Amino acid sequence: MSWNDDFDADEYGERRPSGTRATKLQLVRRGAGIIGLVAGATALVIGVVYAVNVVGMATNPDGFAAPDAYGPAVAMPPVTTPDGHDYNEQLEGNTEQTDEPTDLPDAMPASVPSVDPEWIARVAAATGIPERALTAYALAHVLISEEEAECGLEWATIAAIGSIESDHGSHGASKLDESGNSRPAIIGRALDGNGVATIADTDGGELDGDPTWDRAVGPMQFIPSTWAKWAADANGDGAADPHQIDDAALTTARYLCASGPMLSSEGWRAAVYSYNHDNDYVDQVAKVAREFADAAG
Repeated sequence: MSWNDDFDADEYGERRPSGTRATKLQLVRRGAGIIGLVAGATALVIGVVYAVNVVGMATNPDGFAAPDAYGPAVAMPPVTTPDGHDYNEQLEGNTEQTDEPTDLPDAMPASVPSVDPEWIARVAAATGIPERALTAYALAHVLISEEEAECGLEWATIAAIGSIESDHGSHGASKLDESGNSRPAIIGRALDGNGVATIADTDGGELDGDPTWDRAVGPMQFIPSTWAKWAADANGDGAADPHQIDDAALTTARYLCASGPMLSSEGWRAAVYSYNHDNDYVDQVAKVAREFADAAG
């Protein structure tokens, strides 16, 4: 409205003759009233924002805008050594410390543990994870707990990554065989810069069959150059194979733990982000990992 509009009453309820201009006093009063309304509205907005942020900080100490999704804490699967002894007790009884870390990326314990088949059957039924894949994720949890005790990585996070990357080694027509190999091999698209990163061949096509460009390979989708650095032989057959899910799952664990401890939301997210530089991916891994953990009970 304009200041010259005719109304039965002004903003203070006083009658105003039709067809007359507002007085200077009325203009001043109106101006003061508008300023007061603006100030009040501003204060209200500031108060609401402050209150929302206080609530956000209370539920998320890392900050209102910080994502709060991260992986669950789940117990180590029950395992035994081939001689029938409890593997967890064996680890607790081994107090010998080494001054230097091993130089062998695929160094294995003296006896490779075996995950309790009853646990595998129960958790596989509850989560929908195929038993062969779950065995690999659980074994990786056990082995990384010995190698990197301070990391805190667990099987549910590894399983979530396996689910997202390849549907547990069964992408497309591929399936895991009894030995844990994806048949046929899972090979990603050429990293030729066409809507993807540009990574020229680093392995002579040995792992991905492409002598020109690198491609992500296996159930955990490793780029050949990354595999070359972190490759692990989890099943103790003398070879580190990205197409074999035991090896791939332990390599995933080593790669994640290289980012540091995963016992906090920040540490967990940083590790998963290092696997795929996408916050939406991190959130999806967190969602799936929690679903697996909740289902396993």
